[in-house]
Amino acid sequence: MLLSATISEKYMGSKLLLKEASFMLQENRKTALIGRNGAGKSTLFHLLTGDDTDYVGTVDTPKSLRIVATAQEHHDVDTTTPVNYILDYIPDYYTLKHVLDTYPDTMGDDLDKIHTFTEALQTFTDRNYYTVEEEIVQMLEGFEIDMDAAYRPMGSLSGGQKRFVELVKISFSQADLLLLDEPTNHLDYHGKAQFLSWLKKLNTAALIISHDRDVLREVDSVLELRDKQLFMYSGNYDSYIKQNGTSTVTQISQYESALKRLKVLKTQMNTAKARMGGASDNRPKILYERLKGEHDALKDSLTKPSFWIDKDTVESLSDTVTESYDKYKARGITVRVAKPDSHVFQLLELEDVAVGYTHHLVERINFTIKHGERLQFRGRNGAGKSTLISTIMAAAAGKKPETLKKGEIKASPKLRIGFYEQEISGSYLDMKLGDAVSQCYHDAGISIPIDEVRSIL
Repeated sequence: MLLSATISEKYMGSKLLLKEASFMLQENRKTALIGRNGAGKSTLFHLLTGDDTDYVGTVDTPKSLRIVATAQEHHDVDTTTPVNYILDYIPDYYTLKHVLDTYPDTMGDDLDKIHTFTEALQTFTDRNYYTVEEEIVQMLEGFEIDMDAAYRPMGSLSGGQKRFVELVKISFSQADLLLLDEPTNHLDYHGKAQFLSWLKKLNTAALIISHDRDVLREVDSVLELRDKQLFMYSGNYDSYIKQNGTSTVTQISQYESALKRLKVLKTQMNTAKARMGGASDNRPKILYERLKGEHDALKDSLTKPSFWIDKDTVESLSDTVTESYDKYKARGITVRVAKPDSHVFQLLELEDVAVGYTHHLVERINFTIKHGERLQFRGRNGAGKSTLISTIMAAAAGKKPETLKKGEIKASPKLRIGFYEQEISGSYLDMKLGDAVSQCYHDAGISIPIDEVRSIL
């Protein structure tokens, strides 16, 4: 056993996320952590890393256990280079390097400092830290992040490239347990294939939050967060689907049987109560109290489960079971899409456009977008897709973007652009959620009442 956790209670504000939730992780096993959005998966990661200690419960690990997690957002390291970001997670690297860089000029005949320097030199050598920066650059190049990008600010990298930087980080972190939060987000098809190859070779224990079925097929077990509790299933996601379908049908049957039993008990209680008034003994009262005790105990223990079955399993069920499932299944998210104005015909035109930074990333771009059309940008991570998007947005706003190296971008004066960001703007992170939604509308020049904000949330 590598880790054992029991979370009696964990609140996020007034919302109870975890209650009497427990699980164990074993050495060298890859476990998927799945659950609905907002159920508390990332929060559980923060409990395991020790970043969040505001809970009731215990997380038991060996004292020497080293846990390292991947990051989803990188606002606080935008100006840091990928190489320095990775080096920061290598145990004692910067501490030892500081001693080696500064002590020779200051230690003189100080025996304590000489001893510290000698030990640091030996440790630095034993751990191959003299060549580790070169090895990091080589691994980054293996993920097609070249030398130039390896020493550029993290903020200049694409979302997919940042995912690869995270993989290199945990590969060099000497961790016993890896926590991977949505590792395939922003990866292109080639990047995803590289990640899956890396995952298959991984010998370190890992807990992985993912909604990607290709990733979930490569795990040894599945840990599901549901109804504020944790349920462990052996095998990969395909195995989990079969087990979950069977258990859900059983739970539906048990739940409906319990509801029917409550109804019968209520009828029997009413009958016994009606007989109490004219009875010559207390047998109806004794019967009523017994029925009421059973009724109340069953009612207190009855909780509507959060049923969920995959589409293929639902289609294989009988009509009766499907009808019951549709009645109790977990509610999905409602997405409302506003209707755009239709009076603008040609929205955007690009003529012989080239974009980039110190050199052209993409060039000879020519296309138009008319009202109602949809255009998909395809390309490898780091090829320049996001740079092209940001260049178009700046040009449409009447600015002259530095990333526009050649050509012309013509936008309709009535064009309004809605932008879905890969990483949420850092300006929102310290705001309350409702205030952030209101601010989004305010930034777009739209007023919104608080009732509408609540409806959206």
